[in-house]
Amino acid sequence: MSIPFEGHPAIALVDDDFYSARMLTRVVEAQGGPTPQWLSDPDEAAGTLIETSRKASACKDTLVVVDLKSSSVATRTFLERLKASAPGLLVVAMAPSLDRETRQSLLASGAAAVFERHAEATAYRTEIAALMDFWARHQGLHRAAP
Repeated sequence: MSIPFEGHPAIALVDDDFYSARMLTRVVEAQGGPTPQWLSDPDEAAGTLIETSRKASACKDTLVVVDLKSSSVATRTFLERLKASAPGLLVVAMAPSLDRETRQSLLASGAAAVFERHAEATAYRTEIAALMDFWARHQGLHRAAP
């Protein structure tokens, strides 16, 4: 089940695993971030995000976090599809590791950054804090630009 998608959220989470989505949501909220709007179905998520991206403010304000696990290339495939139709969205990927090949593949597919999906809770919280810092820096830089 997905959280209803209304308007354009501050954070849109594309994740096909309920427990993973719930964990990311809890960690973001615990760090004082906005509640991510969860989109569990990749096809519906792509359509919704592409439509949302047509609003100029959505491209500037929304962070899309992609963490698909249905196959080893699900996140990469989704990124390619989304960035082809909505190149202005700020999209980051979660990956099982940050090895060079995985990271480069996701960056080449359109991710602005890649973050590691840690199994250990403390490491995961630290990684999500880094993701939130990345987003905050992007927002600050974007708003400073004319």
